Amino acid sequence: MKKAELMTTVSSSFNKMGFKLKKHSPEILVVAGVVGTVVSAVMACKATTKVSDILEKTKEDINSIHNCAANESLAEEYTPEDVKKDLAIVYVQTGVKIAKLYAPAIALGALSLGSILASNNILRQRNVALAAAYATVDKGFKEYRNRVVERFGEEVERELRHNIKAKKIEKIVVGEDGKEKKVKETIQVAEDPNTYSDYARFFDDGCTGWEKDSEYNLMFLRAQQQYANDKLRATGRLFLNEVYDMLGVPRTKAGQVVGWVYDAENPIGDNYVDFGIYDVHRETVRNFVNGYERTILLDFNVDGNIWDLM
Repeated sequence: MKKAELMTTVSSSFNKMGFKLKKHSPEILVVAGVVGTVVSAVMACKATTKVSDILEKTKEDINSIHNCAANESLAEEYTPEDVKKDLAIVYVQTGVKIAKLYAPAIALGALSLGSILASNNILRQRNVALAAAYATVDKGFKEYRNRVVERFGEEVERELRHNIKAKKIEKIVVGEDGKEKKVKETIQVAEDPNTYSDYARFFDDGCTGWEKDSEYNLMFLRAQQQYANDKLRATGRLFLNEVYDMLGVPRTKAGQVVGWVYDAENPIGDNYVDFGIYDVHRETVRNFVNGYERTILLDFNVDGNIWDLM
């Protein structure tokens, strides 16, 4: 029983190790390729220092052949055809010696380049698989939204997607008689952080362009949003990471896949970039726009996987 348990434990450990090696195989192959390339270059340099000895020996053999050919007493025994054959043999032998000298460096260099190409191929296949998986999820979500819109309408779909709820607030208004009085008003708000997408990011003091001035921050975000739309129309596509760069937000893995696609004739999505600055259903957004807040949580209206949409 103990032996069986030991074998199971060993097998499990090897499987885990094998999985980890497979998981990190691209990094391992790249490191091996880079190290191998450096080593092959060093080996080639060392081999070059020995080439002079081979060439010197070749020069001596060629001079011996020419001396024999110039000797009149050997003219009958050592014909011009013999000279050509001997020279050819010397050249071939020299080429073989040089090839053997550089063979290890060339072989190691070829294996190193192969490792780098294999790493790139593994990453490419993984990216294709991830893009396909995301496309499937994104397609299913969009179809679900369309079914909700078809049955309940766009307003209900928007309220469900953003978890918008009615909220009663009190505010002070000035009546016709010039006196202030409190009145109750019902507004629609969506302040649950779980309702935001995975691409939402805070624009705060850690971002480029943020200042301790709410009006300036609003102006900056509007300018960056306009710039993003100009870039989208100019290039026809825009990655979310490019927008993150405009705001000084750290890039994400998803940001290098999702984004916007612009097509004036056959729009795929909204055909524009929206940071969610003027979402009237979010109370914190209203406070930011009205100058009461200097920080805002931006949520971007990405169209989906650009690689699949283009």
